[in-house]
Amino acid sequence: MAQYIFHKADTRGHDHHDWLDSQKTFSFGDYYNPRRMGFGALRVLNDDTLPGGKGFGRHPHDNMEIISIPLKGSLRHEDSAGNKAIAAAGTIQVMHAGSGLFHSEYNNSSDEAAEFLQIWVYPEDLNTPPRYTLGELPPPAERNRLHTFIGPDSPNGIAIRKDVWFSIGYFDYGVSFSYPVRQPGNGVYAFVIDGRLSVDGKELSARDGLGIWESERIEVKGLSEDARLLIMEVPMIIKPQ
Repeated sequence: MAQYIFHKADTRGHDHHDWLDSQKTFSFGDYYNPRRMGFGALRVLNDDTLPGGKGFGRHPHDNMEIISIPLKGSLRHEDSAGNKAIAAAGTIQVMHAGSGLFHSEYNNSSDEAAEFLQIWVYPEDLNTPPRYTLGELPPPAERNRLHTFIGPDSPNGIAIRKDVWFSIGYFDYGVSFSYPVRQPGNGVYAFVIDGRLSVDGKELSARDGLGIWESERIEVKGLSEDARLLIMEVPMIIKPQ
C-alpha cells in the first residue's frame, strides 16, 4: 500500500539574509528539523531568491549531486575545475561535486532578483571526478506531458545516478496522466512549482511537496491552468521522516 508524506509550502523552514531568501523543504543551513532530513536519496530542496548582484561566494563541496533549476533570471557559475557558465531560466545546471571542488553562484543581474530551486541528491559512488553540465528544459509551449531531463536514459544525456529520474511539465486544467515508477523500490517526490494539481487524490498548491513510496504508479490531474510540476524519483536509501 502506498505511503505518503505531505509538506505544505507554509511549513518549510525560512532563512532570510540581505543576500539570500530561502525556503527549505528539508533541514539545511540555519534550518534544522530532525523530522525533515530528506526523502530517500533526495537530501535538499531549497526555493532560493538572490537579490541583484548577490550570491554564494566561493565555497567547497564533495560527494553530492547539486542541481539548480533557475525559475527567474539567471545564475553565474564558476568552479575550481575551470567551468564558467550562465544558467538562465529554462536551463538546468548540474554539478557533480565528486571528490571535491570549490564553486560560486551569483545572480547574473545587478538589479533584478534571480529565483531558483537548489536540489541535492546523494551520489551513487563516492570520490568520482567532478563534472559540470548545463542543459535545456522544455519550454512552456510543450505542455500537458512530462519531460524527463535527468535520468540514465534521458534525451539530453544528463545523469546523476543510474536509479534517479527528474521530470517536469506544464499542465492545463483537467489534464490527467499516470506516472509509472521506473525502478522497483524507488519513491517519488512531487513538487508543485506553480498552480494546483491533484497527486494521488491529494490537492497540492504552489510550492507544496508530496512524497510517495511503496507505490508502482502515481496519478496526477491538473486543477488550474499553467500548473507546473516537478517529479523527482529517487531510491529510498533513507527512510522518509
